[in-house]
Amino acid sequence: MDQLALLFVLLLGALISVPVGDRFGLPAPVLMTLLGIVLAVLDFVPNVDIPPELILPILLPPLLYAAVRRTSWRQFAANKRPIFLLAVALVFVTTLCVAAVAHTIVPGLPIAAAVALGALVAPPDPVAATAVAGQLGLPRRLVSILEGEGLFNDVTAIVLYHVAVAAAVSGSFTPGEAALELVLSAVVAVAVGLVLGWGANKLMDLLGDATLQIGLTVLVPYASYVLAEELHGSGVLAVLTTALFLAEYGTDADDVMTRLAGHTFWDIVDTLVTGVAFGLIGLELHNAIRTASGRWGEMLGWAGVIVAVVVFVRLAWLLPATWLTKRMHAKRDYDEEIPVGWRETVIMWWSGMRGVASVALALAIPLETESGAGFPDRDEIIFIAFGVIMATLVLQGLTLPWLVKRLGVTADSEREKEFEKSLAVRAAKAAKQRLKEIESAEELPEELSEQMQRRAFEIGVRIYPEMGDEERREARRRLKRMRRIQGEMLSAARHEVLAARSEPGADPEVVDRVLRHLDVRSLR
Repeated sequence: MDQLALLFVLLLGALISVPVGDRFGLPAPVLMTLLGIVLAVLDFVPNVDIPPELILPILLPPLLYAAVRRTSWRQFAANKRPIFLLAVALVFVTTLCVAAVAHTIVPGLPIAAAVALGALVAPPDPVAATAVAGQLGLPRRLVSILEGEGLFNDVTAIVLYHVAVAAAVSGSFTPGEAALELVLSAVVAVAVGLVLGWGANKLMDLLGDATLQIGLTVLVPYASYVLAEELHGSGVLAVLTTALFLAEYGTDADDVMTRLAGHTFWDIVDTLVTGVAFGLIGLELHNAIRTASGRWGEMLGWAGVIVAVVVFVRLAWLLPATWLTKRMHAKRDYDEEIPVGWRETVIMWWSGMRGVASVALALAIPLETESGAGFPDRDEIIFIAFGVIMATLVLQGLTLPWLVKRLGVTADSEREKEFEKSLAVRAAKAAKQRLKEIESAEELPEELSEQMQRRAFEIGVRIYPEMGDEERREARRRLKRMRRIQGEMLSAARHEVLAARSEPGADPEVVDRVLRHLDVRSLR
């Protein structure tokens, strides 16, 4: 098997893992990691030949962009306190605790190298957290906090990692310079993200065509990441800023084609890239196995201790942090999504799985220092990091569905239904208000006006079929029958247009354009 065949296997596995995971109630990223582990131990499967410094730039931008599309800036702003406590404060605390313990138990491990180890195992993976949380039907408030933590903790961890590695390579460390680097990295990243987001938004208006606009959304995350890194900023934060800007200001309510096509396209990208990323985590297991040659007992012991530290610190931090957030929340007059009760706190704790960023940072540790000597205890750091990744991702990922079911933590479906109903009412009222404005400006025949009034009501019913009383239920039944008949009519129209594609002299591009219009009409 060559590298290209291996990539094909991972892409195919990414697709198959989704229905298999749904069937058995297991997270697809965890299944892909297990597939990678199986492939890693097979003799005929080649080692992955990707330079470590390219793993983050290749995989993270599209994954982060796809994740941000499911949320909004206002959601982050509403949860800024719990996200800050997890994405910034907890990363610092975990890094320091891991560094202190690793420096103590690993003979000769310098402080700077220990901090690098702590930084690379500190951040839970944003992709694993959001994929698992979304699949398990957790309360929206938990999903929002996990998404926010997963998206922003990489920023803190990667900057800490670079500072620690630079100190280990050069042999010097200045706290003031490290703090300044952290601040400048964030400022540069936000500036780059805003500028590229604004520029991309303007360019989308110029492009016009849905295909070109979606193509631009593929390039923008990479451009944002690379430019920020070139300017010594945080590439992760730059991508997040750009994606949030476009999600907030780059959406045209009337651009139906771009929205439908873009949603489908990014769902596909998210599925494939996520599968490949977690498959690579399993495949990189051979690096850890190679470093442990002849020292299995000792290195497994170190890895076990660090796993315990990472898991315990998260729980020890979450309990008081949740209590503090609740106390602060009680003094506020706006809604903030926080964990409710010890059960949701336990789920938050057990959802702290490590993944792509930790693997990439571990493999990117330099081979040598500036003096020409080998990077101190590089093999030990890589083995311990992979121990943490495998234990949290596989063990926690496989047991999290059972724990969620056992504790009975589920989404508040009634609240979601009420919100959906309120949106349906608002949409119908907006349509009726616009109809009144048109009627005041134009002379509409009475029959047309009545028909448009019914269509305005149907807008709300399409969104929330349970809306209304008996009269409206009867209207829904009529609407359902009308939609069935209209669906059959559109189906006949599509078959006829598609048949014309094989007729002599037919222009396939024209046929496809007409067919696309019928497809969009079928979704309305």
